Amino acid sequence: MSNSLASEIARFATTDGIHQTAIPRLTLVRKSAPTEPLHGVHQPSVCVIAQGRKRVMMGDQVFVYDADNYLTVSVDVPIVGQVVSASEDEPYLCVRLDIDPAMLTELILDMRLPETEERRCECGIALARTTPELAGAFMRLVSLLASPDDITMLAPLAEREILYRLLRGPQSAKLRQIAIGDSRMRQINRAIAWLRSNYADPFSAETLAQEARMSLSSLHFHFKEVTGVSPLNYQKQLRLQEARRLILGDRLDAATAGHRVGYDSPSQFSREYSRLFGAPPRRDIERLRRSPGPLEEA
Repeated sequence: MSNSLASEIARFATTDGIHQTAIPRLTLVRKSAPTEPLHGVHQPSVCVIAQGRKRVMMGDQVFVYDADNYLTVSVDVPIVGQVVSASEDEPYLCVRLDIDPAMLTELILDMRLPETEERRCECGIALARTTPELAGAFMRLVSLLASPDDITMLAPLAEREILYRLLRGPQSAKLRQIAIGDSRMRQINRAIAWLRSNYADPFSAETLAQEARMSLSSLHFHFKEVTGVSPLNYQKQLRLQEARRLILGDRLDAATAGHRVGYDSPSQFSREYSRLFGAPPRRDIERLRRSPGPLEEA
């Protein structure tokens, strides 16, 4: 089944890159060679590789997956992703579906899944084995790109089947946390949403805890459990990734970009930029401009 899914992805992703599609929330990825590590914030989604292999790093945790396993992301998490197996003859081919919380909630209700009292947080990333049924559902969704007039009516049915397969699989509890209004994961999501909206402002642990409706100690413990980093380091990564985009895309100088994202000290900005990306801003940007490609993981 993975070969069939690979053929469908290759059919519509004919060039290397990240391809947004006419189907809402569906993205196809093709790479004909291994990539450098790419930084990004991964949104809640499921990623199925049809061909090739990839490494994803979150904090100090490493996840390696291929056509035998799919990746589930249940919360916005900062990651470093790297395609490690790809070639011209056998390119890396992947399909990603962002999770629609409303559709997920509706399906949980329709399936009459028993409510759970579990409030324990888990890592925001997990791997599980790709079944023929799940790969087949993805293949049917991707194949709709050949008949645009059918997308409006049939894509939601295929997407619903994918979510059904996921809820029947080993990652059901993790996905259900996205939809449970009073879950610990929802509290962490509130903290993440606040950080993403206010990343350039001075960090306030007390304000963040109030937004999440958690105690300070609980916030720090569960936030790192889910995202792999502390709230402060999460904010730093958001700042530095945006500064990198401003320098490369908007051609701002490093000092201006650093100030734009909340750094008052250019030297501190340069130090933290080097620590995350492996080189100071000028050298990093020169390298990126010599090797054009996506800045962020998809």
